[in-house]
Amino acid sequence: MDPHLLRTFVAVARLSSFSAAARELGYTQSAVSQHIAALEADLRTELLTRRPVAPTPAGARLLEHAGPLLLRLDAARADVLRLAAAPPGRITLAASPLAVGPRLLAALPATGVTLRVMPPDAVPAAVAAGDCDLGLVDGPAAPSDPLRLPDVAPLRVTGVGEEELAVLLPAGHPFAGRGAVRLDDLADARWLDAPDVGLPLTAARRALRYEGTDLRALCALAAAGHGLVLLPRRVAEAAGAGVCVPLAAPRLVHRTELLAPATLSGAAAALAARLAAGSPYDS
Repeated sequence: MDPHLLRTFVAVARLSSFSAAARELGYTQSAVSQHIAALEADLRTELLTRRPVAPTPAGARLLEHAGPLLLRLDAARADVLRLAAAPPGRITLAASPLAVGPRLLAALPATGVTLRVMPPDAVPAAVAAGDCDLGLVDGPAAPSDPLRLPDVAPLRVTGVGEEELAVLLPAGHPFAGRGAVRLDDLADARWLDAPDVGLPLTAARRALRYEGTDLRALCALAAAGHGLVLLPRRVAEAAGAGVCVPLAAPRLVHRTELLAPATLSGAAAALAARLAAGSPYDS
């Protein structure tokens, strides 16, 4: 299966338009149509309906495979280029918002680093594809257990920190005076839906949805009663709003992991070593 044809198919399916895909990819509309026809001929099935433009059942199934396949190809290309290239003078570090903590701040050199803050789900792909040299990603986990990360490419994963979790409540909440709280006690509570920064709770009832990475705004929403939020205790306590109550059960921690490609040298290797130095959580 030709990856160029697959990329064209993904673009057409995402944009629901042959002409829009042609503009995005820099092709003529005729070339895009030829790509789709060639891919359909190769697979011997129709992948897209034409009016409207939408994936057929076979096309929808191909889309499920296309993202991981194309990302693997990008990761392989980036890995080979790292071997061929001289050690870069600058480092690009991807980090999820809650991974920007004391360890990272202490390890960063004064110059030579670009820090890109992005949603946790985007960090592994950014490192695998070579868009970033290193990544820091976070999430809830049982103590000493690794995070469940997408299998985007062979990456070296090192646990670099675990912290206590807490729930941020509005001041008038019935549990605001407790010394600790169990998630079971909050089974009927509504939680802020913050996919780019909040820690996920799969069975939680959702209230307001917050699409952003500003932790102060997230904490202000929780303090104002728009929904509860689960955060590292240091973040909840530093919010300056609402009431921070430690999580007693289930036994979870906020875990941060360092993601690095298999081939690492120069300034990126030095920064990775500083981030991992002294960590008891290597995985």
